[in-house]
Amino acid sequence: MARLRSPASDRDQASFGGAGARTPITRFDGAAVALPLDNVDTDQIIPARFLKTTSRAGLGAHLFANWRYDAAGAPAPGFILNQDAAHGASVLVAGQNFGCGSSREHAPWALADFGFRAVVAASFADIFRQNALKNGLLPIALPARIHAAVLDRVRNHPGTPIAVDLVRQTIEVPEGQVPFTIDPFARQCLLQGVDEIGYVLAQEGAIAAYESRR
Repeated sequence: MARLRSPASDRDQASFGGAGARTPITRFDGAAVALPLDNVDTDQIIPARFLKTTSRAGLGAHLFANWRYDAAGAPAPGFILNQDAAHGASVLVAGQNFGCGSSREHAPWALADFGFRAVVAASFADIFRQNALKNGLLPIALPARIHAAVLDRVRNHPGTPIAVDLVRQTIEVPEGQVPFTIDPFARQCLLQGVDEIGYVLAQEGAIAAYESRR
């Protein structure tokens, strides 16, 4: 059986990669789904057999492939990404130490190509967090008690409305507003829709003016 098409595969693939070529994140409203598991590693996010490609396009179809499909390649009905609530979801709420394991940019690529713009977790593996930020995917780490409440809410109500405001550094769920922190430089890159190289290129005029005054 043919596998499901990635919900984001018709979008401009530049929106989550490439210097100065992705959609800025300021605030977005969407829906959240939960993956209430700890220590989800990058091989579970995107299995190694799908790493041969250097294109982001279509990787969302292979996101969590070992859990999402049965041995015959048919969608596993009990997995959250195969349920109606996941269609159009933009926020994934996971457990602790999300993205552990080997470094692979394909992991944030697959999450973004599926349609996720942010991942909320109790904690992230450092390498995954860095790769996510470099590729326009927002990793939001919350304190344990707050994270547990958000995870419980989304797990019991798949498709929970959620708003992510990077300007104010808050997420909003029906029960209220929660603040989060993020590296200031990474925040500026996400707000402007650029990576590190794109950010430097955007400052070219200011750099040239400074050099001329030296």
